[in-house]
Amino acid sequence: MTGRDNWGWRARIGMFIVGNEAVPEAEWWAMASAGVSIHAARVTARAPWARWREDRGGVDLEEDLLRGARQFAAMRLAAVTVGHSSSSILGGKGWDAATVASLSPVLGAGTIVTTNGLDTQVALRTCGVKRPFLVLPPWFNDDTVAAGLRYYADHGLATAGHMRYDPGRKWRDLAPGELVGQGMGLEQEVEPLYAQIRSACPADADGVLIAGTGFRCVAILETLEQDLKRPVISANQASLWHCLRSAGVHTPISGYGSLLRI
Repeated sequence: MTGRDNWGWRARIGMFIVGNEAVPEAEWWAMASAGVSIHAARVTARAPWARWREDRGGVDLEEDLLRGARQFAAMRLAAVTVGHSSSSILGGKGWDAATVASLSPVLGAGTIVTTNGLDTQVALRTCGVKRPFLVLPPWFNDDTVAAGLRYYADHGLATAGHMRYDPGRKWRDLAPGELVGQGMGLEQEVEPLYAQIRSACPADADGVLIAGTGFRCVAILETLEQDLKRPVISANQASLWHCLRSAGVHTPISGYGSLLRI
């Protein structure tokens, strides 16, 4: 008798994630289908991870992203996502497609390439959400929050409202850019997040989008959906779902929101 070894005999999926974050892999492994393996390449570059050329005719990949892509190319992955909400948001309209176009030749013809921005857009539309309530992590500064609202509006998903999570008294006096460095990324609590979303979600929002792949939240998606009676989508959930479906894996997954049962 053999034990479980998490071998990706159905599909191997790659994700580019922030170098010092623990949340993305933990959440993906919690949700992943049997027979699917998750493989991470860590990126330390500032966002966005691919830089627009001066004429905006394309993007140049940051060295960390290019290095990871070259390593992934040897692993025969079914799908790869740039798992970084901030890169899509700050890159703006057209960035996702330009980044996919630059990464695809490196990863090879057999690998489907996507981004967290594309993943969340497809997830929202699949769930019929047109006016999401956008929930953003506390380490997003005012400029990034504004860019997030603009990003989804530019893609036909004007938000019904938004909130930046209040992480509590211990962290409230720190600037957004200091939170992760002071350890908040590893001390996230989901119960206060649940309470804030449930309280703040406007009546005219037809769904919720929790942005930020480093933002711990998948444990509360199912309960939020039951209480709000609307689809609740998170960055990691959307990227995993999109990669699984792109790889031809359609097994419904319970406990992490209705998206993973579509």
